[in-house]
Amino acid sequence: MKTEKQIIAGLDDLNLVVDYLKSLLKDCKVFTFTGSLGAGKTTVVRALLKQCGVKDVITSPTFTYLNAYKNDRDQTFYHFDCYRLENLDDFIMAGFDEYLYEDDSWSFIEWPEIVMPLLKSQVCHVTIEHHGTDKREFTILVME
Repeated sequence: MKTEKQIIAGLDDLNLVVDYLKSLLKDCKVFTFTGSLGAGKTTVVRALLKQCGVKDVITSPTFTYLNAYKNDRDQTFYHFDCYRLENLDDFIMAGFDEYLYEDDSWSFIEWPEIVMPLLKSQVCHVTIEHHGTDKREFTILVME
């Protein structure tokens, strides 16, 4: 089943988007974030992880490919950045595919294009596009 929602928001209303994404944690294990450089992918992931109770400093995994976080309920959140990965084999050879559907964990993937073949179910695709100078249009597609 597919459901789609569009939200237009600025930084001041980012919680509208984050609240909606957080409500999807019960149905989705993997969240992908697509958009141009500077669209706000990391900003959304950071805000979502904070709402999930992560207290650590949340940084972009651009150079490490993966940052892992835990909250007080011992839930795990994997934050991937696949921008510099060449192909799907690189992702698999690093063992990252094993994290995608772990129990009591969620994966947030920026630049997910190369890993799309691994994402079969329980996925939320978030596309972020500039909407004027200070707003973004979020298209959220849930694949259950």
